[in-house]
Amino acid sequence: MAFLTSLILAAFVGYIGAWYFGAVEGNFALLLFLATMVTGLYWLAERFYFLPRRLKAAAALEGSLTQRREELARQGITQVDTTDPKARERLLMQPWWLDWTAGLFPVILAVFLLRSFLVEPFKIPSGSMMPTLLTGDLILVNKFTYGLRLPVINTKITDGTPPARGDVMVFRYPPKPSMDYIKRVIGVPGDEVAYLNKKLTINGQPVSKQAVPEYFDEEAMRYLKQYSEDLGGKQHMLLNDDGRRAGLSEAEIMAFPNQENCRYSVEGVVCKVPPGHYFMMGDNRDNSLDSRYWGFVPDKNIVGRAFFVWMNFGDLKRIGGFQ
Repeated sequence: MAFLTSLILAAFVGYIGAWYFGAVEGNFALLLFLATMVTGLYWLAERFYFLPRRLKAAAALEGSLTQRREELARQGITQVDTTDPKARERLLMQPWWLDWTAGLFPVILAVFLLRSFLVEPFKIPSGSMMPTLLTGDLILVNKFTYGLRLPVINTKITDGTPPARGDVMVFRYPPKPSMDYIKRVIGVPGDEVAYLNKKLTINGQPVSKQAVPEYFDEEAMRYLKQYSEDLGGKQHMLLNDDGRRAGLSEAEIMAFPNQENCRYSVEGVVCKVPPGHYFMMGDNRDNSLDSRYWGFVPDKNIVGRAFFVWMNFGDLKRIGGFQ
């Protein structure tokens, strides 16, 4: 068992190493699921096979010592040689390969359940959601609001509350589902979303947008126009970059399902959101790779609703909730 366990642990370490160095495309949900299953099997084996064997061996040792003392007592010998007091302890001790498997199972199981069905941590990788979320923000994602989903396969098992306009949502990037993206929900199924000349309209109604003091982008060392937008009853800030045009070139637009629902022009884009899909945009409107470029997010790709910054090591004042 020690050799087999060494091979299993080496496989996990090798996979993580290959993932870290970019040799393979990692899947943390799958890795955690497999770790839970493997350590769970070891835990069951320990509980119902290995531990009873060790207890039986310890009991046999105690029984033999008792029998020896009784036999010597019948012979009138009361002074017997001292036995190793730690012999029983060594018999009951878990071997290293059970410590690193069965011993870790409760912790891995707790992490697996917490991450799969309650909250999942996520790191903001870019500035596409500025000024709401900054690069390096560590956030929490609610996994049950939109309905519980089975880990790895992401199949929905409860309905939950459908995503609403204005929600900040984490989802699997449609062109590459192994990657997680975060954007704001702009359009829900059936909506007609128009983003023309940097003005957002939903179902023919302009979305309220009020100018506020400019935002200083510390990474780019420049000021950007900042606005307060009321989307779905949720107030949030957004940025516009005068140096970027509203329209997209053909080279920037990827091929995507339901592309016929979108019309592109030099002014921007108009899209009709198909059933079971969502139209997403970043709050850094002119510096965000979003639904304007790669299309709609299907319901099956939803991960959860982002709601809290739990750490930013460069700015502790970032900790807290956000809209």
